[in-house]
Parts: sequence; C-alpha cells; structure tokens
Amino acid sequence: MTDEAAEAIWPEATERLESDPTFGPVVREVGSVRVPVARSSRFAALARAIVYQQLAGAAARTIHGRVVEAVGGEVLPDAILATSEEDLRGAGLSAAKHAALVDLATRVAERDVVLDDLDRLDDDAVKTRLTRVRGVGPWTADMFLMFTLRRPDVWPVGDLGVRQGMGRLLGWPEAPTARQLDLIGVGYRPWRSAAAWYCWRALELDG
Repeated sequence: MTDEAAEAIWPEATERLESDPTFGPVVREVGSVRVPVARSSRFAALARAIVYQQLAGAAARTIHGRVVEAVGGEVLPDAILATSEEDLRGAGLSAAKHAALVDLATRVAERDVVLDDLDRLDDDAVKTRLTRVRGVGPWTADMFLMFTLRRPDVWPVGDLGVRQGMGRLLGWPEAPTARQLDLIGVGYRPWRSAAAWYCWRALELDG
C-alpha cells in the first residue's frame, strides 16, 4: 500500500476469505481490504490508469503528477485536448499513452464513451464500453472496475501479480496460467476482487 489515505471495503469478503485455508493466513496478517479514498472523477481515474500502465509505482506517480501540472491541475477532457502534444509528451508520456489520453478525452467530450451511467451497467458491459478507448484493454478496465467502481467480483486473470500471488498461496512452484487462474477463481465468487487484492499482498509479505 502507498501512504495515501485508505478505507476498508468488502468486509463480507474479508470474513469469508479469512476462513479459507488458502487465503486465511494472509488475511489474518494484513487485515481488511483497503483502497485509496476516491478523490477524482471517473474520467481522471481512467486517465490515471492509462498513465500508470506498465510503470513502477514511483515512476508512474511522477509522470502522472507532471501530466496533472501540464493540464492545469485538473484532469478534464477539455484540458487534455487543449494541452499540446509537446507539453504532454514532455511530462513523460509515451506516444502511445498520449494517443490514448487524447482518444479518451475526445470520446468522453463527444459523448461517444459515457462514464456517468456506468453504475447501471454490469461488469461485462462496462468493460465493453471502456475498451472502445484506444489503449484501454482488459487489465485497465478491470482495475477501473475494482478501484473506481468498487465492483466486488472482478478477477483479473491477465495480471501477473495476481497469478504469482495465487501461486505462492497455493504453494505451487510456478504461477498458474490465466486459464488455471480463471478456474481457481470460480470458488471465490462473488468476492474475487478481494481475492485478487490478497494475492497482491501475499507477494509483498513474501518479499
């Protein structure tokens, strides 16, 4: 966890997983599922997820902070579109991430991708909508579902950390494949988001 203010969520999941032989030890070690307190809009959260793709935490935070500064302190569609490519690339964005942010801002500004009604959609429908945006794949959509919409049953089988953490918890010599992880997750419905969170924590404890 970072030093950001955090809040506990999904208490029912923690209670269930604490009694599970695989997850029980890590649950008792780290306690409740805790995530950063939401302070930004859905657009800003999705833009942040794009910036954070494939970057270590410290580097991602630095670049994201520079992007926020470049757009004038608040990440809004109009602010992204009004900021030059030179300034955004100068903040540390790759060409691909710059293109993704511009595509996101354009689609949201034109109401081609609507974010304010996502609470009415199921998880698959949310993913279908978000992945229309350039650079937003299944992993980014899963992170948005888990940490912005707080959906409790997201299972990011493509996340290497979740796979490695599950392998450690199971005592396997290698991480499960995405297909194996998908099958393992069936038994943890409807709280797979919490299970994924504890897989990440298991890796931290192991280190």
